Amino acid sequence: MNLLKNFATVGVATLVSRVLGFARDVFMATMIGSGPIADAFFVAFRLPNLFRRLFAEGAFNAAFVPLFARAVEEGGAPRARAFAEEILAALLFTLILVTALAELAMPVLVYALAPGFADDPAKFGLSVDMTRIMFPYLLCMSLTAMASGMLNSMGRFALAGFVPSLLNVVLVGALAWIWLDGTAGTAEAAFVLSWAVCAAGFIQLGALVIGLRAIGFSLRPRRPRMTPGVKRLLVLGVPGVIAGGITQINIVVGTIIASTQASAVSYLYYADRLYQLPLGVVGVAIGVVLLPDITRQLRSATPETAIHTQNRALEFSMALTLPAAVALMVVPVEVIRVLFERGAFTAADSAATGAALAAYAAGLPAFVAIKVFQPGYFAREDTKTPTIHAGISMVVNVGLALALFPAFAHVGIAAATSVAPGSTRCCSPPVCCGAARSPRTAC
Repeated sequence: MNLLKNFATVGVATLVSRVLGFARDVFMATMIGSGPIADAFFVAFRLPNLFRRLFAEGAFNAAFVPLFARAVEEGGAPRARAFAEEILAALLFTLILVTALAELAMPVLVYALAPGFADDPAKFGLSVDMTRIMFPYLLCMSLTAMASGMLNSMGRFALAGFVPSLLNVVLVGALAWIWLDGTAGTAEAAFVLSWAVCAAGFIQLGALVIGLRAIGFSLRPRRPRMTPGVKRLLVLGVPGVIAGGITQINIVVGTIIASTQASAVSYLYYADRLYQLPLGVVGVAIGVVLLPDITRQLRSATPETAIHTQNRALEFSMALTLPAAVALMVVPVEVIRVLFERGAFTAADSAATGAALAAYAAGLPAFVAIKVFQPGYFAREDTKTPTIHAGISMVVNVGLALALFPAFAHVGIAAATSVAPGSTRCCSPPVCCGAARSPRTAC
């Protein structure tokens, strides 16, 4: 019952965020459409958004939550607070350094993400400038992921679940300002949205800091040091970047290839937004709840309950995901037309985006299954096994995207993204016999 209750809490919070996100994207399609300015903005937005999904839904939580849960179990709140302060010091120092270096090397980063933009200096310059504005969002989201992981480990799922909605609230406010100011379709509108993304990161982080203080879990600043806890986090976190972010890494590969086709980046962005709704509400929500639950169960007197919990989660997630995948494959253009076709977004844009959506939807069940299986590995502090499978999937994705793009354009990229996760053997973690890391059988 706790699993379903917590899933419902996170699922509803994610649904609210995604509905607000659709309102934002409908408004955005009207205000900036799918032309060169929109392409520049979406590439700029892709970089901090990639890190948000990697940290909030992937690598950081995969490494941090099991270690934090162990600290809570072994030493209570004082030990958990000391561990969190060690991680905060190291993480903040690293983020400040990475942000400063990225700001200086931004043209190189944008070229790596969208090399096709280099042929259009104006579009490339816009992308560089807007990415510089939005990049501090990475720093905020990384710290937000840490705060969310602490709240989730202590069974406080609601606030961490609803905080992502604040980004959409801020962006909808910025879009309303653009509409009232009469700057729709201009570069000025894209810059207003870029500053709104940056501001939203600090607002989200502030909300979680207030939430931690409300439950008496404030953190004090420390000098960054390479403690055993920090070393263990690095060992788990580096492979977790790949394992936890397979979907996002594949989408970035698609963005790089799509940048060589006019408006393809925008088509894939709008299609991805629809496809991310069931993935977020079902897959991500299940993963967020499963990780702390399975971690606790593996360290309890009856670790076999972890397998039962994961099986029930898989059944429940597939019951919700399969109908959604079928619907998005059967009527993709109609869905896109209802949501986006107005203002600068034309009927031709709906047809192109709908074709990409249908291709993405075919891989939805596999991606949700990955979100269900991965917490079982992460809870056992095993990030290597998912990384191996993710690496194979990435190779398949890149090869298929390059092979299909000349014939099928952006739809080929979406199809490659969907085929990739099914190219590896996806299995549940080993059954444990009395201890968190003493497998009876291997995958």
